Amino acid sequence: MLARLIQFSLTQRLLILVISLGVFLLGGSRLMEIPIDAFPDISPTQVKVIIKAPGLTPEEVENRVTWPVEVELLGVPKQQTLRSLAKYGLTDITIDFEDGTDIYWARQQVAERLSAVWDSLPEDVSGGIAPMSTPLGELFMFTLDGPYSLEEKRHILDWTIRPVLRGVAGVADVNALGGHVETFQVSPNPSVMQQLDVDYQTLERVLVENNSSDGAGRLDAGEETYLVNTGGRIHNLQQLKDLVVLEREGNAIRLSEIATVSLGSITRYGAVTDSGKGEAVQALVVALRGANASEVIKGVQQALKTLESALPENLIVRPFYDRSHLVERAVSTVSTALMFAVLLVLVLLGLFLGDARAALAVAISLPMAAMVTFILMAQFDMSANLMSLGGLAIAIGMLVDASVVVVENSVARLATAPKGLPKLHILFRAVREVAGPVVSGTLIILLVFAPLMTLGGLEGKLFIPVALTIVFALAGSLILSLTLIPVVCSWLISSESSKTPRWVEALQRGYRTGLVNVIGRPKLILLPTAFALVLAIFAY
Repeated sequence: MLARLIQFSLTQRLLILVISLGVFLLGGSRLMEIPIDAFPDISPTQVKVIIKAPGLTPEEVENRVTWPVEVELLGVPKQQTLRSLAKYGLTDITIDFEDGTDIYWARQQVAERLSAVWDSLPEDVSGGIAPMSTPLGELFMFTLDGPYSLEEKRHILDWTIRPVLRGVAGVADVNALGGHVETFQVSPNPSVMQQLDVDYQTLERVLVENNSSDGAGRLDAGEETYLVNTGGRIHNLQQLKDLVVLEREGNAIRLSEIATVSLGSITRYGAVTDSGKGEAVQALVVALRGANASEVIKGVQQALKTLESALPENLIVRPFYDRSHLVERAVSTVSTALMFAVLLVLVLLGLFLGDARAALAVAISLPMAAMVTFILMAQFDMSANLMSLGGLAIAIGMLVDASVVVVENSVARLATAPKGLPKLHILFRAVREVAGPVVSGTLIILLVFAPLMTLGGLEGKLFIPVALTIVFALAGSLILSLTLIPVVCSWLISSESSKTPRWVEALQRGYRTGLVNVIGRPKLILLPTAFALVLAIFAY
């Protein structure tokens, strides 16, 4: 089979070249599509349920909200852990699923169980399943600076900035932090209410019934139809003050007579400070699970730039955490390592092969193997991060092994072949001669990484991308060494390329002398080797 593959490559050189060019272009496009992040996402498949229960103490939240929901969720299939946190007015329930569980299936299972228990919870609870993100999904944070109050900044964040950022592709949620959420506040006067015989139930009913808009049908007038709507929403303090609570003997008792009506804020569970300078209003952008961190941040930055004209004067959006900087540094670190590795390989190839064309023939396998790796990474939904790209950097030196053997043997056979034999025939024999050792040697290296594929949990999420990247790169380099490299050799290599550098010849002579001495005295090598092995075992 290997002989037929080599024969096909040498007889269809133009086709192999076109296919290689297509692979290179496809690899480049896949590189642009691969999600880029600083680190691999090591979090499990996780679903969070956040339920707000206003006014309930932590103990009441645990007994009336957390416990019923936990009991209902205990039977969800593929569940690993279930944990919860109950505090004043809020419960946070987290369900971790087995590795490999589809996140959409998991959310559907939780949603079904949650809907079954929802009617048994207190009437005023709200919330549900949290956005589909991970603990590593926090990408971008910013502070609102300017000569405005905390209430005004929070209002701008909630009603101007947040809706726009929520529309950016890949954004799961925008968490508003700090400030005061403005609201109308009614503080009843008990003594006046007692004098006027107004109870709290009546006051609550009036506030609810007079703060709603309902449809009242339609009126047909000839060919026209009028939609009737009761606009009962409260828009300002004066409307709230003028609400009629009761009417007795033709006299209306208004809300302002029995209560103090003012602007206030909802109960806060915490605050945010900015570098010790006092309270601030900030926002945290959370990305969807599996989103491309770099693309999401670019979208957020573009949205904020577009919003500048719509923001009040002197209000500044000041970012203080931008994950793209970390991503850029991580990718830059790996890219620099890759670049130096490629340059080092090229220099060593030129020194040892002694021919620039032979070195170029070998070096072609480096970018091509990288493109094959990117194609397979995209196929297996892998992201480009420190671990996966680090695997490619580790494999750089091994990527040229097969190609070096093929090129070296091709150069030697072209130099010693009888005159008159076709060049392609000589190359076919040369490549076929080393195809078996090249394949077996590469497969042995690939098998070394097989144990890493069996890792599970946190270790597997960290090291499997490294192993897969190396396997992809080596497999690509092996195929290239038997297809593209012989074709390149047919154009670049000649019988004159066999001149060995003098310093390499000196190394060969020294090695030959040392080898003869070692073979004649096997104990000189075997005993120290055995001793070193024993020391290594004890050290381990």
